[in-house]
Amino acid sequence: QVQLVESGGGLVQAGGSLRLSCIASGRTFSHLDMAWFRQAPGKEREFVAAIRWTGDIIDSSDSVKGRLTLSRLIAKNTEYLQINNVKPEDAGVYYCAAAYGSKWPRRAADDYNYWGQGTQVTVAS
Repeated sequence: QVQLVESGGGLVQAGGSLRLSCIASGRTFSHLDMAWFRQAPGKEREFVAAIRWTGDIIDSSDSVKGRLTLSRLIAKNTEYLQINNVKPEDAGVYYCAAAYGSKWPRRAADDYNYWGQGTQVTVAS
């Protein structure tokens, strides 16, 4: 089993930067593909970005392209998400997700076996 814990949510000013972390524990972190999804009130959970376990391949949705930095630090079992020039539509509950295996890219929620509890991001305009 893999346990995921997100941190870093809260209130962000529009135009500012959003930074989230996800710490994994349990099984080995080094071969985990990891991702972020978000869910706004009344909307379905949507894919934001994913990073391959190798750390060198990133997939992201068009909504954050050009504004996103996604990285992972194996020594700390941690994945980091940063979104710059935050917009009101970036608000929602952000979920960290993870999966083992060879499938790539992974953009569907069903592609991931492990999920964090979520962290709320509110954007002040």
